[in-house]
Amino acid sequence: MQQALQILEKYWNYSSFRPVQDEIIQSVLKGKDTFGLMPTGGGKSLCFQVPGMVFNGFCLVVSPLIALMKDQVAQLQSRDIKAIALTGGIKTDEILQLLDNCQFGNYKFLYLSPERLEQDWILERIKSLPVSLVAIDEAHCVSQWGHDFRPSYLKIKNLKTHFPKIPFIALTASATPRVQIDIINLLGLENPNLFSKSFARENLGYHIIKAEDKLYKLNQILQKNPESSIIYVRNRKNCHEYAQKLADLGFKTTFYHGGLPLKEKEKNMNLWLTDKSPVMIATSAFGMGIDKPNVKTVIHINLPENLESYYQEAGRAGRNGEKAFAILISSPSDIIQAENQFINVLPDVKFLKEVYLKLCNYFQIAYGEGINDEFPFSLNQFCLQYKFPVLKTFNSLQFLDRQGVISLSQEFSEKVQVQFLLESKEVIRYISLNPDDEPIISTILRSYPGIFDLQININCAFVAKKTGTSEVKVLNLLEKLKNLNIVDCFFQHNESKIVFLEVREDERTINRISKHLENQNSVKKEQMQAMIKYVLNETSCKSQLLLEYFGETNSNECGVCSYCVSKKVKKTPVEDLKFEIMNLLQQKEMTTREIVSLVGVSEEQVLEVVKKLLEYNMVSINSRNQFTIVK
Repeated sequence: MQQALQILEKYWNYSSFRPVQDEIIQSVLKGKDTFGLMPTGGGKSLCFQVPGMVFNGFCLVVSPLIALMKDQVAQLQSRDIKAIALTGGIKTDEILQLLDNCQFGNYKFLYLSPERLEQDWILERIKSLPVSLVAIDEAHCVSQWGHDFRPSYLKIKNLKTHFPKIPFIALTASATPRVQIDIINLLGLENPNLFSKSFARENLGYHIIKAEDKLYKLNQILQKNPESSIIYVRNRKNCHEYAQKLADLGFKTTFYHGGLPLKEKEKNMNLWLTDKSPVMIATSAFGMGIDKPNVKTVIHINLPENLESYYQEAGRAGRNGEKAFAILISSPSDIIQAENQFINVLPDVKFLKEVYLKLCNYFQIAYGEGINDEFPFSLNQFCLQYKFPVLKTFNSLQFLDRQGVISLSQEFSEKVQVQFLLESKEVIRYISLNPDDEPIISTILRSYPGIFDLQININCAFVAKKTGTSEVKVLNLLEKLKNLNIVDCFFQHNESKIVFLEVREDERTINRISKHLENQNSVKKEQMQAMIKYVLNETSCKSQLLLEYFGETNSNECGVCSYCVSKKVKKTPVEDLKFEIMNLLQQKEMTTREIVSLVGVSEEQVLEVVKKLLEYNMVSINSRNQFTIVK
């Protein structure tokens, strides 16, 4: 263990390990199979990176996340530790060269996806390499009950037969008891040492806040807590909208989503990390590998799809140990919206089969052929041609990807971003002088509100279809408008790519994987219901609810969540509050917010009393949304 501490200090500048880290590392160094359950920010990667440096040979790391692999390799290289990753898009000759480097170049870490292990020739090469440790990151993907199941993870068990004397370490930040048992069995871990760090975060208060006007509530929260924050939103459009709205309210904001060019991602990330723009508005694409200690608040505007994702994202607050908040702003329509976003877009077997057949026809692949064929791919064009709903189709393609039927690159960014630089009246003047350009420009203006204020992703295939023209003509016009300084355009040339990993067998292919689809859909529905139950529960500590979900049943109430705080607040009796509100309205007409600011109780209490006053016809609402006394 002394050598491990020396390596920790030399390469990571730490003098000691965190709780549980040292126990896990000791277990691995003794050659034992090990399972580590550590919440987000607990330092999972060091649990295999330090032993990997102690052992001779190199550590084989299996991870499903390309971005995380690249991030960890870059971090290791910055510490003068030799590491490589076999990510997608690397040609066979280059892969062979990289594997040779592992054998003869003193490399310490080889990262690869589980799908790579399904390629026999890669597995054969790995068998001949000096592997000293196998690490399985995001191990919940092994289990069909995990929130991100990938069947290719099941192949990892085969490594056990090739490396029977080498320790295996499985790590995850989110696994329920059922998933933990599944991971150990499916990976073939032999009498593993099981270590888990409590999911409890004593400094983090989980709050559910009910609000119809979420922007108003955001303004209140950020005014009260101006320190570094993350605001998670549903999609890219919301990212831009909330960034602009909060900037208009005087907050220094930036944003992050999967469709941004790499340079803009890095620029925006740096603005946030250096606190030049302390408010980050982001989709769920943001956060992987982020370890900013001084995040005061993580706010969710919409319901996440499961408690695993929520716990990971919320857990990015308060990593410095100081008081922090995880706030979910909830409105009555959120549950319907979440079901539309996550549940109603789940493909059934019939739809999956249709998408697969059309995909093969789209690329003119004959029955029994197509393996290793590679094509550029536009999701929007494909969906337009076959009148498929985009989200449901994307979920189908993603499922086929995870089943190893196809390989789908994840860059679904639009081809072009556009912002109009001139005022609307000047654009109308241009249209009057150039009537041939009017259909395309008008369609863009109608379809993309906010395009005068910020760069908006444009779906050129959609615009072309609406105007009865070609995508090329849309792009040519945008190029022309850019040259005239009417618009600012950023053309993106990173089309998605599809590689067919199996020969086309139509129904045989789909029938083989249909059981996995049904199981996955069942799990996602269960997880969504658990998320809804967590939000609607008003009789239990929020921290306890989360801990129980992850198998910790003997916890105490946290004292800092919205439920625990509400128990401490002395409620004003309804009759007293009714009298106070009526007195205020005698003086002048008021909105709910004005009443709340004067009576000093929660908006929920005020709405409860006002609702009764409306029912008894004691007050009414005028055209300015103000309450007034009925005379």
